[in-house]
Amino acid sequence: MALTLMGRKVGMTQWFDGEGRAVAATVLLVEPSVVVQVKRPERDGYGAVQLGWGTIRPKLLSKPLRGHFARAGVEPRRRLYEARVSDPDSYEVGQTLGVEVFSEGELVDVTGTSKGKGFTGTIKRWGFSYRPKSHGHKLIRRPGTAGPMGLRKVMKGKKMPGHAGAQTVTVRNLKVLKVDGERGLLVVQGSVPGPRKGIVKIRKHDA
Repeated sequence: MALTLMGRKVGMTQWFDGEGRAVAATVLLVEPSVVVQVKRPERDGYGAVQLGWGTIRPKLLSKPLRGHFARAGVEPRRRLYEARVSDPDSYEVGQTLGVEVFSEGELVDVTGTSKGKGFTGTIKRWGFSYRPKSHGHKLIRRPGTAGPMGLRKVMKGKKMPGHAGAQTVTVRNLKVLKVDGERGLLVVQGSVPGPRKGIVKIRKHDA
């Protein structure tokens, strides 16, 4: 179980490795997260740390959340999330965790929400083939029959037109190329799901 931090996708660029080769890279802005609560196996049944990320005006939060932050003595945060850890005793309430927890050369897993494609047909969504483009066929992008003959129903899980994208996607084993502690930037090799300024979760790869 590895620590997870939240950040934003800045954009993509190219990065030159030690041998002069240009590789695709993604720049992530890792804003510091603060420990709001520490959960231990003997009390909560599992070990984890509850982290707060982002800034928000206190009046925009509900009273229970404001009380939760006040009890921890932490400034209100926009988002609360948990990270399972094997050693919760090494963390304490009020501790700030930033990009410095990552190191160059290690592997991370990045989770984000993919770009939404809107309502799409079966060809774009599932990679279906076209129907014949000759001999009078007009509706060449139609998906065809929806179910087997005589069944009189559509089977569950049938690939049909619908909303594509906007799903939670995790890209694993991304190599950390650079850690900029002053600006809170993390450069990883490869692509990361989501648009620019999209919120992502970065977790140390522990598999």
